[in-house]
Formats: sequence, structure tokens, C-alpha cells
Amino acid sequence: MITGLSGAQFVKAVNSADSPHIADCYRREALINQALPETVPAPRLRWSEEQDGWVTLGFDAVDGGRMPSAPWRPDELTATLDAYTTTAEALSTPPAALQMVGLKPIGDGSDFADWRNLTGGATSADVLPAWVPTHLLDALAGLEGQWQKAVAGDSVLHHDLRQDNVLIDTDTRAWICDWNWPCLGASWFDLVLLLAAAHADGHDATTLFSEHPTALGVDGERLDAALAALAGFFLVSGAQPAPDWSPYLRQHQTWCGEVTLRWLADRRRWRL
Repeated sequence: MITGLSGAQFVKAVNSADSPHIADCYRREALINQALPETVPAPRLRWSEEQDGWVTLGFDAVDGGRMPSAPWRPDELTATLDAYTTTAEALSTPPAALQMVGLKPIGDGSDFADWRNLTGGATSADVLPAWVPTHLLDALAGLEGQWQKAVAGDSVLHHDLRQDNVLIDTDTRAWICDWNWPCLGASWFDLVLLLAAAHADGHDATTLFSEHPTALGVDGERLDAALAALAGFFLVSGAQPAPDWSPYLRQHQTWCGEVTLRWLADRRRWRL
């Protein structure tokens, strides 16, 4: 039983027997959240409890907190990019507390070789949406082969910066939530999926990327390598059977793959 609570809070809970994967995410999030520098705009963990198979976390409530509008509104997108600027500055070097929790390089344990597997026949082309031209596979595989060098770095990444992991408060400030699995890499990498969704909503994602402080001077080939790697990963993952703990995961992954590939195609002037 939890006592001594005051003020508005956001509470989330999961039964570890029913959803062990999500329970592990919650446990990890509790550790990471407490290790974040104070300047990172993230709702702070006030308490956590594990009892009778339930993992429960209580966070400070964001005043008037709501997800950004869909499609992205320019002011809310700007607020989110500004919040990430502050976050990236605070995490440009891994703080000691986060180092103690343990952080791995981006892609650790995964080769992100989906396009290369498709061109080599290790993965069936049946996993691709019908609108993806097979004649682009070699170009995609070539870009993908550069991803690891392109995104290497020592900054701490959120690693899942997307619209549903952001809250907008009553003053249109953005807060970055759900710090489950941060990793180490180039700080601009967190912008890729976020801006791919913005591109799908009609925003000039390439200009927004090039003007962001984390991406100043980043070669366009590095961005394209990251886009190719993410697009292949999401499209191939989205074609797999849905896990019991997240029945809509594959649908979401397919959507992420599509918007990422469409931004890449726009940048490369490919016709899809």
C-alpha cells in the first residue's frame, strides 16, 4: 500500500505475469529516470513499487499534459525539437549516474542488415509492401551498410523519440517521456524517426533536421544511411507475427518503416 502521496501524479502499472516484457521496460525506466540530469525535460519518477506481481510507477503529472496533435502542429513540433535540444545538451556526455545504470552503443546486438539480407536472399522479398520497387534494393542495401559508422557517437540517446512519447503542457512546452532503453550514439539520431513522421504530415523535415543544433554539419549521406537502416528494420519487423504483449506493434512498425522510407525517397528523388 502506498501512503504519503500528494499532488497530481501520473501512475502506470503492469502485471509482470501477464506482460513480462513491459514489466521489464517499467523497471528499466525507473532506473533511467532517476539517473537523468535535472535539466532534461522529463516528468520525474516520484515512487515505484513492485508487489503481488504488479510493477507500478508514479510520476509527476505534466500540467495539462497531452500528446501532440496529429498531424503535427508547427508550434508543438518546434516545442518538441527545442526540448530535444535541451536534452541533447544535457546528455552530450554520459552522466556518471547513467553510466552506472549501463548504456550500450546503438544497434548493439543487431546488425540492421535487413536490406542486405533481402538482396542476398536471406529474407524473402514478400515482406516488402507492394509499393517498394525491387530495383531500389541494391541502393537501399548500400546505404544501410554505412549506418553503423554514420550514427556512432558517445551521446546518450532517448532511442524512441516519437509523437506518443511526448507531452505538451499548458504553456506549449514539450516533455519527453518513457525513458526505457537509452543507448549511446550520435545525438542527431533521435531526430530521424521524429522528423520522418513530421515529413509524412507535410513538414520540411530535411530543413528542420539541418537546422537543429544536434545536426549542424552532419553530412546528408549519414542521415540517409540512418533512414535506410531504420526503414528496413521497421518494414521487415512489421511483417512478423504480432507478439501477445503488443498486438498492434507490427502495424506501428510498418507505419514507421513507410514514413521513414518515403522521407528517404524524397531526399534521393526516388519514385515509389
